[in-house]
Amino acid sequence: MRKLIASTFVSLDGIMQAPGGPEEDSTGGFAFGGWTFNYWDEVMGRSMSGFDGKDRELLLGRRTYEIFEAYWPYQPADDPIARTFNATRKHVASRTLEKLHWNNSTLLHGDVFSAVTALKAESGRDLQIIGSGNLIQALRAASLIDEYNVWIFPVVLGSGKRLFEAGAKPGALQLVASQTSTTGVVMSTYVPAGDVPIGSFAQTKPSARELERRAKLAREAD
Repeated sequence: MRKLIASTFVSLDGIMQAPGGPEEDSTGGFAFGGWTFNYWDEVMGRSMSGFDGKDRELLLGRRTYEIFEAYWPYQPADDPIARTFNATRKHVASRTLEKLHWNNSTLLHGDVFSAVTALKAESGRDLQIIGSGNLIQALRAASLIDEYNVWIFPVVLGSGKRLFEAGAKPGALQLVASQTSTTGVVMSTYVPAGDVPIGSFAQTKPSARELERRAKLAREAD
């Protein structure tokens, strides 16, 4: 069984829209495209696992696929990420695209949940979602994502497409790795950890046994 890993950049308030440049996605009048650019440092450059596609196949939504298709095939051949992205298999979830022009790209046919379940059941490299917020939310609701690689940037954007929109399926996550860049970007890896644990800090009335224990301790202290 192959793992499905979701990787994304988000602002402190959870926005993931157009992290790479002004022309990526201005849907809804979003005016902060390229908000990650000035936070990059060497630590982040050495920690690109999860975003560089190395030893993984890509699973992309339509919008992210179109952004990647318009950029990566035209980068220098000695760019390691371009070389990896161009060579690896790419699986694209879309209801509107009819033909893909980027090499090694295949449309997922039929129900996306069944298609992704079948992909995970195959042998081979793990599957990597990059960006593709709508796809992440849909697959998370179906409990198909095995790991989240989330980089949180120290910036508040106010509005835009979010990693988890209102109505996202509740669930707990376990932090399994984390490091921080020199610019304050928190790079964390999480895995699903079941239902949200519920508790209360409200003071409860002590039991009769607890009252008796306290009284005994008080007598002994005297």
